[in-house]
Amino acid sequence: MVEKVTATEEAIQLIERLKKRHGPLMFHQSGGCCDGSSPMCFPREEFRVGSSDVKLGMIQDTPFYMSRDQYEYWKHTQLIIDVVNGRGGMFSLEGPEGKRFLTRSRVFTEEERKQLAE
Repeated sequence: MVEKVTATEEAIQLIERLKKRHGPLMFHQSGGCCDGSSPMCFPREEFRVGSSDVKLGMIQDTPFYMSRDQYEYWKHTQLIIDVVNGRGGMFSLEGPEGKRFLTRSRVFTEEERKQLAE
């Protein structure tokens, strides 16, 4: 099965640490306003997903959303959530860790696009 969003091992480890500290989490890919275009991590109950948001999948039982308009630009790619050193979005939970989540991507193969269309 082709996943629209996945994560590196380092990102998975950070997600697990944050879940222990904050409970259930969720991601929303920022659209580029205050915090640039980055995956933002929130306590699951503290962020309202709107009717124009698309759920791309789950990472470690953590839902990942993006606005429908932004998804139109990214739909041909698999998002790979990674972690790098530095400060991320001021509202994202990983900030105090000295790390930030980062979205990498790769273009789906023709076969993967066919699977996703089904």
